[in-house]
Amino acid sequence: MSVYDLTGRKALVTGGARGLGAGMAEALARAGAAVVIGDIQEEAGKATADSLRESGATAAFVSLDVTEDASWESAVSQTIDELGGLDIVVNNAGVEISGLVADLDPADVRRMLEVNVLGTALGVKHAFRAMRPDGPAGNGGAVVNISSVAATIPFPGIAGYAATKSAVDRLTRVAALESGKLGYGVRVNCVYPGLVPTEMGAKLAADMESLGLWPSAEAAVGDVIALTPLGRLGEVADMADAVVFLASDGARFITGAGLPVDGGMGM
Repeated sequence: MSVYDLTGRKALVTGGARGLGAGMAEALARAGAAVVIGDIQEEAGKATADSLRESGATAAFVSLDVTEDASWESAVSQTIDELGGLDIVVNNAGVEISGLVADLDPADVRRMLEVNVLGTALGVKHAFRAMRPDGPAGNGGAVVNISSVAATIPFPGIAGYAATKSAVDRLTRVAALESGKLGYGVRVNCVYPGLVPTEMGAKLAADMESLGLWPSAEAAVGDVIALTPLGRLGEVADMADAVVFLASDGARFITGAGLPVDGGMGM
């Protein structure tokens, strides 16, 4: 059996209704994992789960607001009941709200802090409680947090987002250390995705034009590509395959690490 085979593993993917999260859920399912989509977008989330089932995977949807502790507790409990365990949690849910530092909107920053930082922290909390030896799943596992290349390089117009994604990096490392020292048996890593032309990525490019930082969205994208040694934007599959790797036994001796999947942009 390949060390990247996830047959028998049970995964929960937050923000899995669409975009990168849906791609990650699909990649985990292709690798053999049973997958639960956790999202506030019920219709889209159920559609993604239905699509996975139609392809032969075991999949389900649970309603999950990552900013609410009780919602996490319920979603993890439902996931364990549905799948018979929990081995993988992918904290992908996130929001990006562009803005210049000189025009910073406290409400926008609070929203990003709640979803990107608190939401990820609660995901790690409930993954630990479920997967550690005294938990209802109890077999250890892997947590993969989704940071961003914005945590590794300065980029204009996204100070709040970059700050929250930098926090995800630090949270990942502290959590990995705690898990190891307390014998939880849970590896914790993060991924730094580069720019991907999803709905969020397209909006970011458009924001760069509206903020006056680039003459057009196309020019902004062109400059991102120019900064990327591999000479292209990222694809959903690039990010999803990295998540599968970190969730698999191929990464069995990797914890507290950040994996850039950015074509070299952040090096």
